[in-house]
Amino acid sequence: MAQNAATATKGAVRNGNLASVRENTAKGVFIALAAFSILAVFAIVIYLLAASIPAFREIGFFKFLTGSIWSAKHELFGILPMIVSSLVLTVLSVLLGGILAIFTAVYMVYYCPIWMKKIYEQIINLLAGIPSLIFGYFGLVALKPVLDDLFNVGSSLGLLLSTLVLSIMILPTITSLVKNSLENVPMHYYEGALALGCTKNQAVWKVCLPAAKNGIIAALILGIGRAVGETMAVQLLLGNLVNYPTGLFLPIRSLTSNIVLEFGYSTGLHREALIATGFVLLIFILIINLCLWAVKKNDSIAGNKFFSRKFKQTNSTLAQLNYKKTGSLQDILWILSHIIAILVAVMLAFIIVFVFVRGIPNISADFLFGESANAHPTLSPAFASTGMLILMALLVALPLGIGAAIFLNEYAKRGSKLVKLIRLFIDTLAGIPSIVFGLFGAIFFGTYCGMGYSLINGSLTLALIILPTIIRSTEQSLSEVPDSMREASYALGAGKLKTVFVVVLPQAISGIVTSIILSIGRIVGESAALIYTAGSVVNMPTGYDSAGSSFAVMMWKFMSEGLDMELCYATAAVLMILVIILNILVTLSQKFFNRSKAK
Repeated sequence: MAQNAATATKGAVRNGNLASVRENTAKGVFIALAAFSILAVFAIVIYLLAASIPAFREIGFFKFLTGSIWSAKHELFGILPMIVSSLVLTVLSVLLGGILAIFTAVYMVYYCPIWMKKIYEQIINLLAGIPSLIFGYFGLVALKPVLDDLFNVGSSLGLLLSTLVLSIMILPTITSLVKNSLENVPMHYYEGALALGCTKNQAVWKVCLPAAKNGIIAALILGIGRAVGETMAVQLLLGNLVNYPTGLFLPIRSLTSNIVLEFGYSTGLHREALIATGFVLLIFILIINLCLWAVKKNDSIAGNKFFSRKFKQTNSTLAQLNYKKTGSLQDILWILSHIIAILVAVMLAFIIVFVFVRGIPNISADFLFGESANAHPTLSPAFASTGMLILMALLVALPLGIGAAIFLNEYAKRGSKLVKLIRLFIDTLAGIPSIVFGLFGAIFFGTYCGMGYSLINGSLTLALIILPTIIRSTEQSLSEVPDSMREASYALGAGKLKTVFVVVLPQAISGIVTSIILSIGRIVGESAALIYTAGSVVNMPTGYDSAGSSFAVMMWKFMSEGLDMELCYATAAVLMILVIILNILVTLSQKFFNRSKAK
């Protein structure tokens, strides 16, 4: 009997050791997956720097930055006009888009009726999901003729047209972030202002809005990063001549448009100079991300966190008192917020209607599913290529993203330096422009790994692009799982690993599903990162080792090569339909999982 007890004890010890080894191994794997974002950022920086050094050595670093002539024929490469053009375009776009976004966010938080708020949020989300190429197409086909006639110019391609379109593109991003910051302002700020005799408009504009200033600054910095890195839309609208931006209708060229225009046929020093352009762009983005991190670090609103409530709109008569109008500046701002909010909604409706009116009449069964050839291009290769890109990118990114989210939420010490470092690099990875990912994919996967133009190259590049989305969405869902569920699992004898996979992950499935849908939307609308990785052919792919075109790349090919514009209109309509379907799926999935949790 004693022998049996000893045997049982040894077995328990052995099982305990195995469980400990399993837990430690799992933790090590999750740490490695979380650290992948750090590795990815370093790899992108190092490979672009290494590929840029020959150009810096041959041309001269400061001569490259301060030169005013870009001529591949004469091997003269200076990017100062493009730097200035990019900065001026960014500043003007963020000023216009930021002002519109702040007014829109204030309207949504403080003035929008409750029944309309959900609809308006869907409008902003849909605007955020529209591919940049469609914005560029809209600006080229709809806005350009209006500006041509309005200002009586031969061509309005240039700074003004690009600023208008780019400000619309960055508006939803800034609006969403400013809205979140305003909603995080403690309720007693608003109530205290009313108690001191302020009108509602004075409380909103003089108290609540200044209290959210750090969040607003962070939103504007993020908008700057979005504007600096935009490629496809501005490439269609700038005019693409190397000039300083001395006029509203003078054709200019940005850093991003310079890369996408010339990289395909570049060789030797010309190619190295374009990669160096991408490296300079990457440095700008890294600086912007560091500024954003510094602002977020101090993003706090004064007040007692235990006795503060976030602003919540209600139908209560007490909360919606009609104060006497005073004719103050705040009342003028109230009027402006309503006008701008209506303009934003009308603008989105106009873009959608315009795309559908131009595109749907040109859609046919043959165009969608017919056999494609150079003389008769159809979208059937785009369906196949996009599906293959989505499948492989998700197969690579999902394990990496979910594993990283598990480490950050379940294993890491909250607020530790390691967690802050990993999150900084995740945010940095999310802020890198698509064209820089495309350069990295072309250099590392295409040249170094020998993949060339292929769908596997495009898939791996896309996996890097969608990775931050998956990490953030999954981590957010994991953090919403009650600790009581984990504690109950531990009390029943389950270990950390089993608790994560059996209890926590099933409860966080909503975030994973949402991240998948958002990732699919990003892949469907992506073009800049795929042109020089997956390719831009109109033929059906034969496998992952062959080139292929996604929907957005196919649309870019129709526009840039002057092919039948009816095909471009039809492709834009198909893209818009896909974006709307994906937005509906996100909404329905969130409602479904919220209803399931309520039960």
